[in-house]
Amino acid sequence: MRFFKFCFLSSVLQIVCHSASAQLFTPKTFTRQDTLRGSITPERSWWDVTHYDITVVPDTATKSIYGFNKISFEVTGRNTVMQLDLQEPMQLDSVLFKGKKLALRRDGNVFYVSFPKALPLNSNQTIIAFYSGTPRPAKNAPWDGGWIWKKDHEGLPFISVACQGLGASVWYPNKDHQSDEPDSAALTIVVPQNLTGVGNGKLASVTQDRYGRIHYRWEVKNPINNYNIIPYIGNYTCITDTLRGEKGVLHCSYWVLKSNVEKAKNQFKQVKTMLHSFEHWFGPYPFYEDGYKLVEAPHLGMEHQSNIAYGNNYGNGYMGRDLSGSGWGLKFDFIVIHESGHEWFGNSITTKDVADMWVHESFTNYSEALYLESLYGKKAGDEYVQGIRRNIANDIPIVGQYNVNSEGSGDMYYKGANMLHIIRQLMQDDQKFRQMLRGLNSTFYHKTVTGQEVQQFMEEFSGLDLSKIFEQYLTTTKVPKLELSASRTQSGMIIRYRWTNCVAGFNMPTRILTAPDTWTWIHPTENWQEIATRFTEEQLNALNLKDPNFYIN
Repeated sequence: MRFFKFCFLSSVLQIVCHSASAQLFTPKTFTRQDTLRGSITPERSWWDVTHYDITVVPDTATKSIYGFNKISFEVTGRNTVMQLDLQEPMQLDSVLFKGKKLALRRDGNVFYVSFPKALPLNSNQTIIAFYSGTPRPAKNAPWDGGWIWKKDHEGLPFISVACQGLGASVWYPNKDHQSDEPDSAALTIVVPQNLTGVGNGKLASVTQDRYGRIHYRWEVKNPINNYNIIPYIGNYTCITDTLRGEKGVLHCSYWVLKSNVEKAKNQFKQVKTMLHSFEHWFGPYPFYEDGYKLVEAPHLGMEHQSNIAYGNNYGNGYMGRDLSGSGWGLKFDFIVIHESGHEWFGNSITTKDVADMWVHESFTNYSEALYLESLYGKKAGDEYVQGIRRNIANDIPIVGQYNVNSEGSGDMYYKGANMLHIIRQLMQDDQKFRQMLRGLNSTFYHKTVTGQEVQQFMEEFSGLDLSKIFEQYLTTTKVPKLELSASRTQSGMIIRYRWTNCVAGFNMPTRILTAPDTWTWIHPTENWQEIATRFTEEQLNALNLKDPNFYIN
C-alpha cells in the first residue's frame, strides 16, 4: 500500500500521491490456432452440445490414455463439417456416426469431421469420437496444464488433470469453447483393482470388466464447463457428510488418500461453515443434484465442478502463507474457500470468452473476504481486501482479447476484488449489495454470459453509473490518483481535490476525512473542487485523509 506524504510550502499543503507505475506491455501476436481455439467458427456454430459421455483408460507405465467421447448435440444450423478440438500429440482415431466412420482432416489442434450431408435442423444427433495418445504432461500444475502422473508416499499411482486455460482438448475430443457447455455429462474412469477413479457429480456404478479392471462411472446432472470434467486416480478413502442448506439436504463427500483421513476430517470442518456463508451471500449452492465434493489431488487445487481438487497440505492459508499480509489469510484454508467460491462464479455463472475471466476470479477472490466477514466481522473482511492489494501488478489490462482464447492480467483476482469492494462502498447499503450478488446468481444460474451482461446487471441493480469504474479498473493499468491540496482562507482551512491518472470522464465518488472521525463523501472529477475542513494544518500534516476501502493512490 502506498501512503500519502504531506508537506507544506508557505501556506499551501500539497499532497503528493505516488502512483503505481504501469509496466509497458507488447500486445501478443495471435496465430490461426489461437483463433480456431478462441472463436465461434462456422464449423462450431451449427451444433449445440447437449451431453458428453466420456470414457478414459490411463496406462501408468507409458503415461498414455485411450478412450472415447459419445457426443450428443442439437443441430442449430446447416453445415456438413464439424470442428472437434483435440490437441497435439493426441490422436482422433475415428468418429462414428450411425455406425459408419466419418472422414477426418487435421489442422493442428483441430479436426474437421465431414458428414455426408447436412443434418436436419433442430434434430438431436450423436457421434462417438475415439481418441488415444500420450497427453501433454503438466510441468507445474495447475498453472501449466496437462496430465499429472505422480505417486503417493506408498508408491501407488496418484494421477489427475488440470487444464483450465489450456483446454480440455488437451486430453479428450470436444467443442473446446466456454460458450457451449453440455447440459449434462458422464465420465467413466477405468483403473486397476487397487485404485479408485473419482469424477464429477455422483457415482452411478462400479463394474468390473473381463480384464479385472474397475470401471467407475460418474454422472453430472447439470451443465458443466469442459475443463471441469476431470478424473482423479489414487488410493482413496471416502468421507461422507450432509448439510442442511437453502435447497434441502446437500450431500458432501471428501475423497482423500487413506493416510490422510484424520487430517481431512479435521481440516474439512471448514466446509459447512463456508457453504452456509456462501449460501447467505450468493444464494443456494448451484449443484445440489450433483453434490459437493473435495478430492485430494497431486497439485495445489482447482475449481472442478462438484469435484474440487484439493492439495493444500491440510493447513490454513495458501500453502501456509497469508496472501494479504493482514493475518486474516491464516484463518482459513485458501483452497477450500477459494475453489468452492468458484462453484457460484465460474461454474454456475461462466463467461462465454476467457477474456472476461474477471467475472470468475474477481467475485471468487472477494468471496474470501466475505467468508472472513461472516466469521469475524466486517473489519476483518475490509483489512483482508486492503491487504491483498500488495499482489497487484498493474502489468496489462484485466480484460483480455476476445475470440483468441486470451485471458487478461492476473490482476483479475486482487484488483478485481478491490473493484467490487469499491462498488460495495458506493452502494452504501450492504444488504442491497448482498442481494445484488444473489441476484447475479439467480439471473445467470447455469448460464454462460459476457462481461458486459454482468456489468449491465450490476448497474441496473445498484442504480449507479459504474461504467467509468469498470473502464478504469478492467481495461487500463492506471490506478486513479486523488490529488489533494490544502490552504488557509479567512474562514479556515479548505481541501481542494481532483482525479488524475484516470480515463476521460472518470467521476467516481469517494470519501475523505474532513474532521476528526468525520467521513465526508466527495464527488471528484478531473477539475479542481474544494471542501471545508475542521482540521488544523498540523493535523493535516499527520493524517491520511483517504478512505482505505478505496483502491486509489
